[in-house]
Amino acid sequence: MAVGKTQRQHRIARILTDNAVTSQSQLVDLLAVDNVTATQATVSRDLDELGAVKVRVPGGATVYAIPEHPNEQMAPHEHLRRVLGEWLADVTRSGDLVVLRTPPGSAHVVASALDRSGITDMIGTVAGDDTLLAIAAEGRGKHLATRLADIAGID
Repeated sequence: MAVGKTQRQHRIARILTDNAVTSQSQLVDLLAVDNVTATQATVSRDLDELGAVKVRVPGGATVYAIPEHPNEQMAPHEHLRRVLGEWLADVTRSGDLVVLRTPPGSAHVVASALDRSGITDMIGTVAGDDTLLAIAAEGRGKHLATRLADIAGID
């Protein structure tokens, strides 16, 4: 089915959220399952315009992810659980600063999911390559660190 660029890119963003997409050809196939016809060249341009990046996931594979979404778009709790479960390796805290460690190249994806999560104990995040800082609301650092570790399944 022929769909416009905006609709196609919206479907691509949804597919990347719901699937571990490792190649552009796999994305073309997943779009076809969704009844959207697109060439590899079109998908390549769409990924570029969406700001998609390849990130390393546990096990060494690299998958496409879109690191930035509008702040008003809230990440569903299950999406946050999946992102933290897959990409969060360690949680430590110093006062109201919570330091989160991820595989190389993944910190921005985790930060984006946290920024859109609506967690009220958190003011914001700052991401590097494999480390991000979550700033907790005054006096809530311990609670935030515990909550994030719990969501990620880290003991």
